[in-house]
Order: sequence, then C-alpha cells, then structure tokens
Amino acid sequence: MFTDMSKNKIITLAVVVLVLVGLGFWMNKVNQDRGYSVVYMTSGEVYVGKLSTFPDLELKDAYILQVVKDEKDPTKNNFQLNPVKEALWAPESMHLIKDNVVFFGVLLDTSSIVKTLAEKAK
Repeated sequence: MFTDMSKNKIITLAVVVLVLVGLGFWMNKVNQDRGYSVVYMTSGEVYVGKLSTFPDLELKDAYILQVVKDEKDPTKNNFQLNPVKEALWAPESMHLIKDNVVFFGVLLDTSSIVKTLAEKAK
C-alpha cells in the first residue's frame, strides 16, 4: 500500500509537526514566565500587563497608564495605573494588532510600575 519512500515522507512530516508543536508550547511557557511588560500603541495609549507574543500579542492582567493633572499644582502631571478589568468594556485579556503597537518591552523588577503593582497585589 505505502512504498518505502512515502513511509519516510509520512514519518518526516510527523516529526516536523511534533517539533513545531513542542516549539509552540515552549515559546508559550517562556512568554508566561516573563514579568510585566509595557506596550505603547500608535494611538498614544500605554498599557502594562503580562504580555505573551505567541501565537499573537495578548495582554493579560492589563492596566492603562494615564497622565493626570496634579490637583495641587496644575502645571505638573502625575501618572495613574487603572486596571483595564475595571473599564466599562472590562475584557478578560486584550489581543493586540501588531500594526498598532509602536513598541513593547519587559519591565525590570526595580521599576516603579512593577513595585506599585506588587503593592496593589498585597
């Protein structure tokens, strides 16, 4: 029914598929082990959250970083982190379109944003 050549092709294809699936699971695991990331959008919005990049850009436990005027001194600005889950549209996670992302990067554990989020988690 199968020739030796077609058996070899089937075995090779199966091995390639298994390697790709394994690579996908490994990449997903690596993405989940990262801490918080910052994502800057073309709209000017800045999001902070747990970013995974495989198979698409997905932001979980997201916060939006907003600039607000200082109440005591209107010439100064302050930053405010608001949980996206408390927004009117309250998504469980955000799937981002790569064309709308200017840049993203992992935040250091020493950053003031990560420290603030750690305090909120307590």
